[in-house]
Amino acid sequence: MSRKGKFPVPMPKGVEVKAENGEIHVTGPRGSMQQKLMSGIGIELEGDQLNVVVQEGLDGLGKFHGLYRSLINNMVVGVSTGFEKKLEMKGVGYRANIQGNILDLQVGYSHPTQLDIPQGITLAIEEKNTLIIVKGNDKQAVGQFAAAIRTIRPPEPYQGKGIRYQGEFVRKKAGKTASKK
Repeated sequence: MSRKGKFPVPMPKGVEVKAENGEIHVTGPRGSMQQKLMSGIGIELEGDQLNVVVQEGLDGLGKFHGLYRSLINNMVVGVSTGFEKKLEMKGVGYRANIQGNILDLQVGYSHPTQLDIPQGITLAIEEKNTLIIVKGNDKQAVGQFAAAIRTIRPPEPYQGKGIRYQGEFVRKKAGKTASKK
């Protein structure tokens, strides 16, 4: 039995949850999301809290208890407030632009790097085109797209240039020193 799975999921106002045909549907002010449930895992709605329950007697379902509780919690938070990741660009001439449904990054390569923005993700560019804000309802999709942006030019340890998450600490290394003879 999972320790995380025992905690109830708080339900904010304006969010509705329905479980039917082995799927859970969560609807809120920012849209709706759905997730398939494993057989033997269900939900119980008690007032303004939702509990994830595992059917007794089925071996091996306890390990999925916390997983489904986290997935349902992420869906509830996603349709009520949403998720966001902030990425900052450090480097001379580094900038980002949004052109329709394409993110155009100029990060020191001889050519501009372009990424297609996935459906359900919104981007905002701030602070002299060096701060990228990735927003969306699906936590996994927001994190995946932010990671894809970061992999284009990860921060390097000598000068600190690159794309990093806001607040991420990059340990700097000392460069080579001239040998004494």
